[in-house]
Amino acid sequence: MLTKRIVPCLDIKNGRTVKGVNFVDLRDAGDPVVLAKQYADLGADELVFLDIAATLENRKTMHDMVLKVAEQVNIPFTVGGGISSVEDVDDLLHCGADKVSINSSAVKRPELINELSDKFGSQCVVVAIDAKEVDGEWLVHLAGGTIPTELNLFDWAKEVEQRGAGEILFTSMNHDGTKAGFANKALAKLSDLVNIPIIASGGAGTIQHFVDTFKEGKADAALAASVFHFGEIPILELKAALQNKGIPVRL
Repeated sequence: MLTKRIVPCLDIKNGRTVKGVNFVDLRDAGDPVVLAKQYADLGADELVFLDIAATLENRKTMHDMVLKVAEQVNIPFTVGGGISSVEDVDDLLHCGADKVSINSSAVKRPELINELSDKFGSQCVVVAIDAKEVDGEWLVHLAGGTIPTELNLFDWAKEVEQRGAGEILFTSMNHDGTKAGFANKALAKLSDLVNIPIIASGGAGTIQHFVDTFKEGKADAALAASVFHFGEIPILELKAALQNKGIPVRL
């Protein structure tokens, strides 16, 4: 059985790691390079680095910081924010990223997924989907959750798989930063719908929430930020607890 992955997420704004609730009210969480090294040393399986203001500010991801993080870590490292072309991805991979995460640019021009998959392989392409449940329907949002669309989460997930995405990073905007648990019903539906790994994001607050998202949500990986950044859940302690619950993890 494939092991379940624990993935700290570094949301970067103005060169610092930040964390908010429901995509707003951001607070400082430290130096991303220092945090990245700590996580690599403390048992994280992968890292996700999201330049959350890049799309809003219409600029590219900060390459110098990607280089610095890559020098410090020996685990897979995904970078997202402001990526809109094959050239952007080529640059980031040369800076040391292992995978890239695309979101708004994929919705605006879905062919980008095909282009990246054809050029770099599907294992390199993560499509991040920020969605919010509105009147019982999960709708995709763009630009850091600031722009609502009429696009249905499940329809879009199926399309990104067909276009060559290797993974989906699904963040529930309703659950983000609330520490009330992941969106397990939506995650389970996604997992049944597609055949590529699903990374659960939004809502981690306790070890039990991770147990639930792997068992009930059928997630392949669980991403979290503040519970790791502020020392609320040590990663090795989390992994030991998951193993005790019969959930396979890399120790």
